[in-house]
Amino acid sequence: MTTRLTVGQALVRFLGGQFSERDGVERRFFGGCFGIFGHGNVAGVGQGLLEERRARAQALPYYMARNEQAMVHAAVGYARMHDRLRAFACTSSIGPGATNMVTGAALATINRIPVLLLPGDVFATRAANPVLQELEDPRSYDVSVNDAFKPVSRYWDRINRPEQLPAALMAAMRVLTDPAETGAVTLALPQDVQAEAYDWPDELFDPRIWHVARPVPEPAALARAAEILREARRPLIVAGGGVIYSGAAAELADFAASTGIPVSETQAGKGALAWDHPCAAGAIGATGTTAANALAREADVVLGIGTRYSDFTTASNTVFADPSVRFVNLNVAAFDAAKRPGQALIADARAGLAGLRTALTGWSVPEAHRAEAARLVAGWNATVDRAYSLGHGPLPAQSEVIGAVNDIAAPRDVVVCAAGSMPGDLHKLWRARDPKGYHVEYGYSCMGYEIAGGLGVKMAALEADGEGPAREVFVLVGDGSYLMMAQELVTAVQEGVKLVIVLVQNQGYASIGDLSETVGTQRFGTRYRYRSERTGGLDGDVLPVDLAANAASLGADVLRANGIEEFRVALRRARDSDRTTVVHVDTDPLAPAPGSAAWWDVPVAEVSRLDGTREARARYDKDKQTQRSYL
Repeated sequence: MTTRLTVGQALVRFLGGQFSERDGVERRFFGGCFGIFGHGNVAGVGQGLLEERRARAQALPYYMARNEQAMVHAAVGYARMHDRLRAFACTSSIGPGATNMVTGAALATINRIPVLLLPGDVFATRAANPVLQELEDPRSYDVSVNDAFKPVSRYWDRINRPEQLPAALMAAMRVLTDPAETGAVTLALPQDVQAEAYDWPDELFDPRIWHVARPVPEPAALARAAEILREARRPLIVAGGGVIYSGAAAELADFAASTGIPVSETQAGKGALAWDHPCAAGAIGATGTTAANALAREADVVLGIGTRYSDFTTASNTVFADPSVRFVNLNVAAFDAAKRPGQALIADARAGLAGLRTALTGWSVPEAHRAEAARLVAGWNATVDRAYSLGHGPLPAQSEVIGAVNDIAAPRDVVVCAAGSMPGDLHKLWRARDPKGYHVEYGYSCMGYEIAGGLGVKMAALEADGEGPAREVFVLVGDGSYLMMAQELVTAVQEGVKLVIVLVQNQGYASIGDLSETVGTQRFGTRYRYRSERTGGLDGDVLPVDLAANAASLGADVLRANGIEEFRVALRRARDSDRTTVVHVDTDPLAPAPGSAAWWDVPVAEVSRLDGTREARARYDKDKQTQRSYL
């Protein structure tokens, strides 16, 4: 039997019938479709969404977005909160609507998060070439702007004929539901093909369950990994995002307690172990704690679990300093497991930890290593206490703002951030108490992710509230990121999805300003100032920008706080409200957070007439000597 539908209608009906399953729990895979309509998708996918909504219960509900990049960020926040077991589709018009999603695609792929992108494309028949917003490439009429998605997608296809759609959909679902392969999937849809009718086999629309496997470690590899760990005297665990996506937090806590191995965390892995667990050493790397980094420098064996070993995690290959250090890399993806020499253990994090737990029965680290880790962590905890109650004035330090949010947030609440100086400070200072309580996008560190990502996080949290007390979502965003992308405030208001947004005003790019000083460029181009008639530079008076008024104009409630005590009062009011609320607070961009005693490789100009740049180069050359390769 067949059913005659357009390509757009068939696509929507298929997506509404897809389910994922892990550990016996089934869930509808697509939570919905974000979209902004224009020519190229309004008559195809848009019409299909309308018709499906009118014809049956909403298997694929539609959500209106305000910015194409932002809707992909919201989809990423949603999928990450669901441990990659649910996802969103995003549809755009052709041309600029499509290319606006490229940044979001890169973010999703870098972070290993599933999202389905459905950009409109030019006519497959070329009947009206060149159409509005078409890129004319003289080398080939088969090229469109959607080819820009190829390097940032895990799977890419263009549907030039209706007959191609079923195979492309199956391939897309295979990638989206594979923990080792997932990322952005792009199906470019020519606008004439979207509206074309075809007789589809009815089985295409039957409900389909995609089983998400938990690969178990190969026995010989497990035995070799256990042997390496048994020989360790100063081992360290690096817990990455794979621990959380696997749902392996309890297994990690049990494994750490039984072996005594201290646990450090990447940005994606923060929260995998509660901050006050006896083995928790905190954040590692360039934005890490002094405790974790000290343990890393002395580690003779590093057990990486679900980490991709980014340069921030490894402090640009300086933090693992023992000349004979060995690595055991437990990862579901062979690509990531092979990034450091040693023993690769290709497996799901939970299954791999269970195997290692059994293989290491009766073994634990030397008591001296436990004692040293406890001493270092106690010292760091005292540092955090001081940073939270700094008493800096008249404008508070950013660390005090973080401390106030951490104190007021409940254990299951979520903090969301992405770019600027805030992610580094959060990584070091935030005391995570729940595996889903820390959501910082630092794979791509994309300015503008925060509010959109927070929208997706809250949408997912609302769906899962039956699993425990409701989660508040606290979005921490600086003025620079807010100006990049605040539009999804409108979507949150429209959908009644309540967020608490902490808008930190420091009059410019504080993070890059600090980095600029370390590389000898004197905060050039990082402060929001009028151009000075006297100097010709951007060093005049502060700009009269009122971001709180802007947020109010977008429909959010706004509270202004002067000083840290007012901020605490306003934050409690925002938490207790049932409406999206922005709490605006001015901070001192020059108030430093505690250092990590680690390095990040940002090259400095080798020659310069500026004393500051020459001094920075001398420091860089010295630090560069500690960098190593692992062969």
